[in-house]
Amino acid sequence: MENIKDELKKVIIDVMLPESEDYLKELDIEIEDKTINQDEIEARNDIVSFIQELNTILEVIEENKLSDEDAKSVYEKIITMINEHEEE
Repeated sequence: MENIKDELKKVIIDVMLPESEDYLKELDIEIEDKTINQDEIEARNDIVSFIQELNTILEVIEENKLSDEDAKSVYEKIITMINEHEEE
């Protein structure tokens, strides 16, 4: 495996952000069409926060303020999320 921070950055940029932003767009369309329920409104708020967290992680990586150990932990959590999502 390459540098864990590079791997983490790659999975965030290539997978997590695009998928999260696509889901956010879908929810925004439902809001515009007035076909969204309260759970989806809460999901939208959660996804906005999640995108902000992902961007914060990218900033911390760029500033070299994330240890390899923490990067590995975050990376493993993201991979677990991806695998669980694929199983659904």
